[in-house]
Amino acid sequence: MIGITDIEHAAEQIAGHVVRTPTLPSPGLSALLGAPVTTKLELLQRTGSFKARGATAKLLSLSEAERAAGVVAVSGGNHGIALAVMAAALDVKATVVMPRSAPARSVEIVESAGASLRLTEDMDGAFSLVTRLRDEGLTLVHPFDDPVVIAGQGTVGLEFAEDADDITDVLVSIGGGGLIAGVATALRAHRPGVRIWGVETEGAQAMSEALAADGPVPVTLSSIVSTLSAPSVSRLTYDHVTALVTEVLVVPDREAVRGCLDLAEHAKVWAEPAAGCLLPAARQVLQRVGDGARLGLVLCGGNATTADVMAWSERFGLR
Repeated sequence: MIGITDIEHAAEQIAGHVVRTPTLPSPGLSALLGAPVTTKLELLQRTGSFKARGATAKLLSLSEAERAAGVVAVSGGNHGIALAVMAAALDVKATVVMPRSAPARSVEIVESAGASLRLTEDMDGAFSLVTRLRDEGLTLVHPFDDPVVIAGQGTVGLEFAEDADDITDVLVSIGGGGLIAGVATALRAHRPGVRIWGVETEGAQAMSEALAADGPVPVTLSSIVSTLSAPSVSRLTYDHVTALVTEVLVVPDREAVRGCLDLAEHAKVWAEPAAGCLLPAARQVLQRVGDGARLGLVLCGGNATTADVMAWSERFGLR
């Protein structure tokens, strides 16, 4: 398990490379949900998501030999974008492996950043290929099963704790669990009374199934939310969640897409479904904890195109 000193060290290392994103109250979301809401706007982060933090922390930790070998990552979108862009900025050669289901815009950004792109039929195939490339000598930058990456993502929670002193409940999306592991570690150190809620979408329930099975297990993926679609969590992220997180909630894809539309209309921000899923989960939290709750939402990313959101809206009858 990582500690707060690991996150503080990561914050020092990545300062100047990433953005200290705004932490702002949202009058629109507060009115929509009927409780005070504060947002951490990681969708304004460099590369459009929190992933730039962990990728940068890992790249800066590499030895000269590891830098020379080049790095490789597997991604449903945002981690690949972050590694491609930040590796180019730090003059490290990067290879990114993505499933064909990854958003077209993500694929374009990875290629335009100069990374070598490898596409596979599905996420399981992507993880298999990246393991082979690692064994061939590339340095793996894992999206979540790495304490340095988790510490980098934890800087989100460190900033949130410093900038929002009255929140009672924080909601964080879960894919492989790196973000919530880091955020929960930081919040438990600085705001020990805050409840932390994880959020997944149906068909991308790797952490929920791990909790039910008392450990990480392979899961069948069917969610449209590719950025949350990890084929399993890791023991490292599972251990952090079991120790630090109040509960993991699961919401339907349709409600995650509705959340994107609500964020655009009421919060005036453009988010991807990995962030949109927080709104239906927030309603569940408010039903459980009752009056007096003051919510914090980590809006993790905004790398969805208008065409993506319109297509999902049509699919689910939300237009």
